[in-house]
Amino acid sequence: MVKIKRKKTRNHHHLHPVTNTIISVLLGIFTLMCIFPFIYVIIISFTSEESIVRNGFQLIPADWSTDAYHYLWNVKEQLFRSYGVTIIITIVGTIISVLMISFYSYAISRPQFKYRKFFTFLAFFTMLFSGGLVPTYIIVTQFLHLKNSIWALILPLAMNAFYIIIMRTFFLKSVPESILESARIDGASEWRIFFQIVFPLSLPGIATIALFSTLGYWNDWFTALLYIDDPKLVPLQSLLMKIEANLEFMRQNVDISLMQSSLFNTIPQDSAKMAMVVIATLPIAVSYPFFQKYFISGLTIGGVKE
Repeated sequence: MVKIKRKKTRNHHHLHPVTNTIISVLLGIFTLMCIFPFIYVIIISFTSEESIVRNGFQLIPADWSTDAYHYLWNVKEQLFRSYGVTIIITIVGTIISVLMISFYSYAISRPQFKYRKFFTFLAFFTMLFSGGLVPTYIIVTQFLHLKNSIWALILPLAMNAFYIIIMRTFFLKSVPESILESARIDGASEWRIFFQIVFPLSLPGIATIALFSTLGYWNDWFTALLYIDDPKLVPLQSLLMKIEANLEFMRQNVDISLMQSSLFNTIPQDSAKMAMVVIATLPIAVSYPFFQKYFISGLTIGGVKE
């Protein structure tokens, strides 16, 4: 009998164990480089101020301390209030922003919309030229009368031309016109088509825009600096900047004899700044894994051309 030798086919998706190990090690090192700064910030926030003054920043501090968090706990009422304000504007602002951007993008992505080119140019034009800070301030305070209002922290950030262009492209690539035509033939309204067909199909892109909007609202401090004077409406980031400014003022204007005393060294300054970073960053870092799946899918849309 003649044995027929079968030609082995190589699986291009299978990696050699050595190659797989090298890639895993490199990705592990890269991951560690990404998360190490945040871990280092957490360590410094739990370092005593005397240890920082004496030894500088250390990966393993000589003296651990929670003085920085005790210092922030002294303003816990204002801190919790600012946390609540930030959570409200982040949730409400993200919902409003996602709806407005999605409605605008969906309209200019449909070929049957007569004025889609005009409104696309209108959105793109604002990416190149803006009205400026002074006209914006006048409109918000004098015409809309939003000063010292929570809407002053929400509405100015609700629309973003760059996000509109992204979602327009996403709708063009991910929502076939044939499906929408079938729904129209069956008598579905545009509102029903959008919420029952377009929205589920575009969930990765919408989640990506929602993540960007959430980060924008959570990290925003400049809007509060312009429009908010009421302490009850100060968001978290603006409050932390005020605390940091007070610490810096103490550092620059304190008497030299007091600076050399042990009392001044026990006041948490650098560690308090790091504690503020932890407080401001931790909620977003915890919520990011819930968006990760949709975020990656949204970024890869358009990578493969048909």
